[in-house]
Amino acid sequence: MGELGEDEGIQGHQAGSTNTDVNAVGTLSKLSLAPMPMEPDLMEDVKADLSHEDSVHPPVNGQSTLVDQFEENIKQEPADDAAPNRDQIPFPPSTARDVAMEVQKVKENRDRFSIEGRTGGIGPGLSVTMFTFHNTFDSVNCIEFSGDNTLAAIGTAESYIRVWSLDNRPLVSPQDPPGSQPSSSRRLIGHSGPVYALSFSPSAAVPDQSSNDDTRASAATDSQPRYMLSCSADSTVRLWSLDTWTNLVVYRSHNSPVWDVRFCPHGHYFLSCSADRTARLWSTPQIAPLRIFVGHDSDVETIAWHPNGAYVFTGSGVGDKTVRVWSIVNGNQVRIFTGHTGNITAISCAPNGHLFASGDDKGEIMLWDLRTGRRTKTLKGHHKGGVWSLDWSVESSVLVSGGADKTVRVWDVQQNKESQNKSNGDSVTKIDGATVGAASATSKTGKAKGPVVSPDQISCFATKKSPVYKVRFTQMNLVMAGGAYLEQA
Repeated sequence: MGELGEDEGIQGHQAGSTNTDVNAVGTLSKLSLAPMPMEPDLMEDVKADLSHEDSVHPPVNGQSTLVDQFEENIKQEPADDAAPNRDQIPFPPSTARDVAMEVQKVKENRDRFSIEGRTGGIGPGLSVTMFTFHNTFDSVNCIEFSGDNTLAAIGTAESYIRVWSLDNRPLVSPQDPPGSQPSSSRRLIGHSGPVYALSFSPSAAVPDQSSNDDTRASAATDSQPRYMLSCSADSTVRLWSLDTWTNLVVYRSHNSPVWDVRFCPHGHYFLSCSADRTARLWSTPQIAPLRIFVGHDSDVETIAWHPNGAYVFTGSGVGDKTVRVWSIVNGNQVRIFTGHTGNITAISCAPNGHLFASGDDKGEIMLWDLRTGRRTKTLKGHHKGGVWSLDWSVESSVLVSGGADKTVRVWDVQQNKESQNKSNGDSVTKIDGATVGAASATSKTGKAKGPVVSPDQISCFATKKSPVYKVRFTQMNLVMAGGAYLEQA
């Protein structure tokens, strides 16, 4: 059977266009894909702190100074992409925590492990840190890691949430009884139905530097996540405090199970999606949604944010199978992407803001260009349940995926001459038992009738009996993955 076109399901549809009238002249609206401008006062405070850090910890081994790295990050290159208008997306005034967060981000960006593009026809090699949860009895619905890499959380079919400290730091609360034994895990109870998704508020990891002052300790405290969102079959979204480990707010607006919830990259706002065929935009201080995104013909099963926070992505399932992009400024639909033949189960936008990836329950991953509205590649390799999680490297050159087939796969997303000559990048190849990494996960016999795997796959890491619920690139370009061991798998 041949490859399906990107307009599958909507005859005459122009790729990316929100206009489904076959007689209309399709014109794509121009998007503001550049990073969100930083507040002038915040920029000055960050520069001052970075200058102090440079004086206390001078750069070594040819490193650039933190101030130089910061100015390189915010430098506006001449490009067609416009930046969103910050006045149209109001945020609370910046605080000392925001300064600490930005300082940590600059440190991570400078000290990260760079992943260069394809060299000599071979993609970059990566390693994966896998966290496996045991004795879950097939009750885990989702796994989430905090942005500072210190917390892991699971949502369960038994309606509770469990949070663990990954660095063995006790998770204490001011409400703990005096003399109580500190614990490195917490159980959060409040939902009356299975918990389907979790999202930590933005945070940043503190690079491992030796210091004799209190700067590192205070920065670590300031940059830790403060809140966590959860959504459930009980049709609610809940906001939890990670300081007191209590429920702060219950958001009620959806009238069906809520499948996914995601914090905005800049905090304050969050997005939810539901079986009621809508996605909703919220701000944490308000109990009513700010925007309701309507247009899908079936459940909205997965969501994602654009890195600049001005756009959101929604993916749907049976009867729809589209990815739609919406502006949070006016609530309008600005892109619609068709081509998936399975239910869309994962979406992730690249840090450069130009590309995004979507995965479905048939195991296909499609890469899309937001500017042109066209598909650039189709990646095949996952099977038996599909793709559950996607994430990008800092350079937007490598994609990592995890899924029900108990594998973590690493993909080269850059276009090469061979793939550019293939229509829509749908080049695939058969694999056999000699294929490195993928063999143990895809073919026991090594015969030619093995699963189809795209040549863009760099690595495949197989678990024994652990479906992979979550994959994540840290800001240092390290890959974290989470799975739950299943006895009967």
